[in-house]
Amino acid sequence: MKIKYIIPYPLGPEGVQLRADQIPSSLRRPDVSLDFVPVRNSCKLGDSYYEAALFDAYVLEAGLLAEDEGYDAVVMDSVGDPGLDGLRSRLTIPVIGPGQVAYHLACILGQRFSIITMWDAWNFHYTKVLRSCGLTDALASVRSVGMAPDVEHLFGDRQDEVVERLTQQAMSAIEDDGAEVIVLGSTTMHQAAAYMSEHLPCPVINPGPTAVAIAQAIVDLGLSHSKLTWRSPGTIQDAKFFSLIGADGQTRQGSPL
Repeated sequence: MKIKYIIPYPLGPEGVQLRADQIPSSLRRPDVSLDFVPVRNSCKLGDSYYEAALFDAYVLEAGLLAEDEGYDAVVMDSVGDPGLDGLRSRLTIPVIGPGQVAYHLACILGQRFSIITMWDAWNFHYTKVLRSCGLTDALASVRSVGMAPDVEHLFGDRQDEVVERLTQQAMSAIEDDGAEVIVLGSTTMHQAAAYMSEHLPCPVINPGPTAVAIAQAIVDLGLSHSKLTWRSPGTIQDAKFFSLIGADGQTRQGSPL
């Protein structure tokens, strides 16, 4: 099995490795090849609908040829699930979004869940995915620590402080908002998952590994998304996406088709 894991920022080797570290060894099956592939360009921090459009476009470009490249599934490394609908329309192999699977799993493990995030600017991503899943009524709250994220270096030298603040907000969500499950609001927050799981009295869902586990299970079951929902395009126009500029402001990707 081959899974293309699309990192939605044009990161170098160090940044890619920090993202890859979120997948624990227990999920790294010997029969599964998990390729961490950064996009050629992206938005800055995904803090608005304007930036989200760029998010979608470059994730779409990175995933368009996944089926032709021999992959069995695609996962995007963002709880906002950028490019999910477009890639499901373009591809027949499973395309899995961490946000979608995290919220559905939260509803399996409890009746109400809270999202703990870095800053409020990301809240519209949660609203978008929750509405598409029909799960808005299961949301107890969204709580933020009010700290701008670093999408490349993640917590860096702030790790102890950030993890403690996230844990405090999660406990408030449980005690004050009625949350029974906690969902991390970004795959960039995966470094907090282990500590929070140890110090909170409820399940803590780490979206990136959850998406990989679900992708593997769906491939194992021989399933994929419904083409009655995500209809295939009548005309393939991949070259228009490949004309997007790279992070250097000039490079474009020529279509191999």
